[in-house]
Order: sequence, then C-alpha cells, then structure tokens
Amino acid sequence: MTSLPLPVAIDHPAYAGHFPGRPILPGVVLLDRAQRAVEQACGIVISGIAMAKFLSPCQPGDALVLEFDASDVAVRFEIRSGERRIASGRFTVAPASQA
Repeated sequence: MTSLPLPVAIDHPAYAGHFPGRPILPGVVLLDRAQRAVEQACGIVISGIAMAKFLSPCQPGDALVLEFDASDVAVRFEIRSGERRIASGRFTVAPASQA
C-alpha cells in the first residue's frame, strides 16, 4: 500500500460554489487529484473509473491522505482525513501500449 499526501488549498475555487455557507469539496475534484497523484507516482495512465464511493464530506482545511495499491490493470484507492474515510474506489489502468 502506497500512501501520499493529497493537498487541496483551503481556498480552492470549488469550495465557493459547493455549497455556500457549508463548503465541501466536490467528488470530481477528489477523483481528479487522486488520479493525477497515482499517475505521477506510478508512471501509468488511468483510463477510467470502475467504482467510487463518497463516504464523508471533505471540508476546507481537511488534511487528506491518498492510499492506493496499483496493478497492471487497476488501482484501488482510499482517501482519508485522519481516521475518517472520505472516499474509496477503483481506477482502471490503460494498457502499456496506450500509455
């Protein structure tokens, strides 16, 4: 299991519109950050998402950690803030010939 910090600026623009008065980070931003971190760490290309679950809202200032296991065909991941599970899922990996 690989573990990486997954920083998101406290003033990320997505917080402003999602939701005024009680900001949370949209799931699409979490998935984008996780995908980019895995691709950079492993030197692979993610081709899609097979499954994602959003378990707890991410609020400004939450310190996020990405934990993942990568294989030739998939990457299982979990995003946490301390002991709280924020999201989990599985990315699909592009074949090496398409990377």
